[in-house]
Amino acid sequence: MDTISEQPADAGVWGALRAGVAAVLALHDSREEALERFRLLHNTASLRAGWLEKRLRFQENLLPLIETRMDAVAGSQGVKARAVIATAFACLDAASMTWVANGGTGEIMDLYDECLAAVRG
Repeated sequence: MDTISEQPADAGVWGALRAGVAAVLALHDSREEALERFRLLHNTASLRAGWLEKRLRFQENLLPLIETRMDAVAGSQGVKARAVIATAFACLDAASMTWVANGGTGEIMDLYDECLAAVRG
C-alpha cells in the first residue's frame, strides 16, 4: 500500500496500481521462486482460498487510496473504485496463470499489461 500511496498524483489510478503490483512481484528472490509460488498458489485449493481471503481484505484497505485518486466518494462512486481494484487483481491472476502455464516464459508484468489493455479496450 505504501508504494501506491507514494505514487505521484499524475500517475493516475492505473499507474499507481501497476506500481503496486510490480513492487509485490519484486519481493520474490528469483524468477524460479516466483514461478514456484504462483504454481503452488494456482494449483493448491487451500492456498488459493487463503490468497483470495487475504486479497479481499487488501482490496478493502486499498479502497480509500483508490477513491482519492479517482476523486470518488464513498457510496455510489465507491463502486467504481472497487471495480478498478478488482480489475487490477483479475489481471494479475490472468497474467500469473498464463505465466505459470507457459513455464515462466516472458515477463509477468508484460502479461499484466496485456491483460489490462484487453479489459480497458
